[in-house]
Amino acid sequence: MAEHDHYVDGEWVAGGGDDFESVNPANGEVLGTFPRGTEADVEDAVAAADEAFETWRDLSYVDRAEYLWEIYHELRDRHEELGEIVTKECGKEISEGKADVTEAWHMVEWAAGNARHPHGDIVPSEIAAKDAYMRRKPRGVVGCITPWNFPVAIPFWHMAVSLVEGNTVVWKPAEQTPWCGQIIAEMFDDTGIPDGVFNMVQGFGDAGAAIVDGDVDTVMFTGSAEVGHGVAQEVARDPSKNVSTEMGGKNAVVITDEADLDIAVHSAVMSSFKTTGQRCVSSERLIVHADVYDEFKERFVELAETVSVGDPLEEDTFMGPVVDESQVEKFHRYNDLVRKEGVNVLVDRADLDDAEIPDGHEEGYWVGPFVYETEYDPELRCLKEEVFGPHVALVEYEGDVDRAIEIHNDVPYGLAGAVVSEDYRQINRYRDRAEVGLAYGNLPCIGAEVQLPFGGVKHSGQGAPHAREAIEAVTERTAWTLNNSSDIEMAQGLSADIKTED
Repeated sequence: MAEHDHYVDGEWVAGGGDDFESVNPANGEVLGTFPRGTEADVEDAVAAADEAFETWRDLSYVDRAEYLWEIYHELRDRHEELGEIVTKECGKEISEGKADVTEAWHMVEWAAGNARHPHGDIVPSEIAAKDAYMRRKPRGVVGCITPWNFPVAIPFWHMAVSLVEGNTVVWKPAEQTPWCGQIIAEMFDDTGIPDGVFNMVQGFGDAGAAIVDGDVDTVMFTGSAEVGHGVAQEVARDPSKNVSTEMGGKNAVVITDEADLDIAVHSAVMSSFKTTGQRCVSSERLIVHADVYDEFKERFVELAETVSVGDPLEEDTFMGPVVDESQVEKFHRYNDLVRKEGVNVLVDRADLDDAEIPDGHEEGYWVGPFVYETEYDPELRCLKEEVFGPHVALVEYEGDVDRAIEIHNDVPYGLAGAVVSEDYRQINRYRDRAEVGLAYGNLPCIGAEVQLPFGGVKHSGQGAPHAREAIEAVTERTAWTLNNSSDIEMAQGLSADIKTED
């Protein structure tokens, strides 16, 4: 039997499915056993959330936020402990594990604090005797499907805003990080939140599909593009449902002829190799002007060859393992594709030497940086398709920054990007023309703060399941007009007279 259960309608329930294990990707250690959710388990959770909705929405914003404030304090108090659990379960190095927890409490702080901020808008009416304004109402049950690479932060992107706005939640954590999901569910249980308001069903893609297909009012999804596009298409079949998706990208850093190369190299290494390249905003393309290309390449390659890969719990590790065997296989598959497409490989640490793998971690999922250079060719798949690993292309360009932006935009995605330049005109040109939802100047293309929208354009998403923009996904707007006169006067000069026959 599983050590842990689903959390449905205020109770821990075993569910009807098989069990599965959470495994530490650094060493193969089994971290726990969890129940695999079935369609029936999801249906029970959705029914509980639907039953709880009316009572929950009748509470004030401030009263709903009080439950989140308790979680905020627990996240802060358990920062070190939870950061280590994140690192053990998804493999990212310990400073990133701790930062994941920090981002979670920042998001809870934003959502709970927003309960006391103005909601809605007062809109001038052309009729002096009328008040016009907009109010928001919660949509109902929100289904949340979240990824493994930010297993504490991203769930709170979705759920904190949804709950404060008066919705109830059914959440499926990623199957790679169920331990983090268990702890979050325990936190909600500890707050005494009313039964059915928060529900968690562990499991795989079939449980996620049951949420999407189920009787939910909004689906919020963060994950891969291939899955997210299917989610959006399925939700579109039902006009009564709403969807907000944030997916991947083939992100790039543009390094112009006016770049400070210290900033450029630092930004590129952070963008490409943090989280072992397993961020939706990681950069897999570095688009570098010919005037600085040779020096940049030499410096970037030197760091790629020496960047520390090791035990993610050690403070001096820069890159930990990838999350599972499927990620290892995908990484090698795209490295093979690169060779077939005839590019020049600069760094190949894809198969780490035994000496580079920490003692006792031989069962982990280890890869190192893979870097190549190529002339820009719009037919190259390696420049178009997301790998989700430390797989990086250097692309040289000539001419002005418009040429770099043209290369930058020539992908199906549009999530994140950065430009490095000491010329503000080049930065502003990138600002105006780059097809991205998240952009950075003289910085890595990672590191978004919770008060900013986090979402992309093109195939990278629809909406932004994050901060204020998430409110759009989980609420409905009603435009109200109130007459303060005993007479009726219409806008646009429309006659209000009632005419009768003599």
